[in-house]
This record gives sequence, C-alpha cells and structure tokens, in this order.
Amino acid sequence: ILVVLQVRLVMKAHSFIRENVPRVLSSVKDKSSAVHIPRISQYLYFLFAPTLIYRDNYPRNPTIRWGYVATKFAQVLGSLFYAYYIFVRLCIPQFRNSSQETFNLRGLVLCIFNSILPGVLILFLVFFAFLHCWLNAFAEMLRFADRMFYK
Repeated sequence: ILVVLQVRLVMKAHSFIRENVPRVLSSVKDKSSAVHIPRISQYLYFLFAPTLIYRDNYPRNPTIRWGYVATKFAQVLGSLFYAYYIFVRLCIPQFRNSSQETFNLRGLVLCIFNSILPGVLILFLVFFAFLHCWLNAFAEMLRFADRMFYK
C-alpha cells in the first residue's frame, strides 16, 4: 500500500512539475514581471483529486451529494466483506489441507488451479471497490465535476 501511494505521489509531482516549469521558464525568458506560480491550495486539491493531470482549475459541481458518497463507501465496504468471504471460504481451505500433507507437485498444481477463479473474482472486486467506488466517492466530496476527464 505504501509503495502504491508513493508511486501515485511521484506521478502527481511529475505532472505538477511538467505543467508548471515551462510556464516559469517562458516568463523568465521573456523577462516578464508576472510569473504565475500555483497556490498551495491548488496543489493540495490536485493531490486529492482523482486525476494525474495537473490543471490550475478543474470543473467543479456546486454541491456535494452526500447520499451518493455514502452509497459509494457502502459499496467499498460490501466489496471488501465479499472479497474476505470468498478468500476465507474458497482459498484458505485449499491451502490449509495442503499444509498437512507431504509436498508433491500434483497437489500444488491442484491448489493453484482451484484458487484461480476465486483469485480473479477478488481482483475484480478490489478493482471495482477502488477504481469505481473509492475514487468516485472522493471525486464527489471534492466536487470534481468532470467524470469523463480522460476522454
């Protein structure tokens, strides 16, 4: 989790620098007195906004739909409980039985193949919980209006 967060912060810092350094360099080259440097509030908003492309201003909704936010967080919680249920009921029993037996290649291959379908289902649930529910909840709380930003 820490590595993923660090990668996200590095990508956001790269985007921030890539968008602002050319502006500063062009104003220095033109010797203009007005150098536009982003405010701290703009950078902090960018750090929490569900985007990796820095802009000074993003389209914003006028209000926050708290019912929508609660629904998205409930979906995250439901997805995590369902992933836990799948893991406990379908994955752990496969490997618990194999720990009591002597090691053989056939048993290992059977355990892995019996865990593929639950593992893929858990991956889908995690992607749904994070990429759809979690990021949309934070987009709504930050009033980030452009949900089709990357189109």
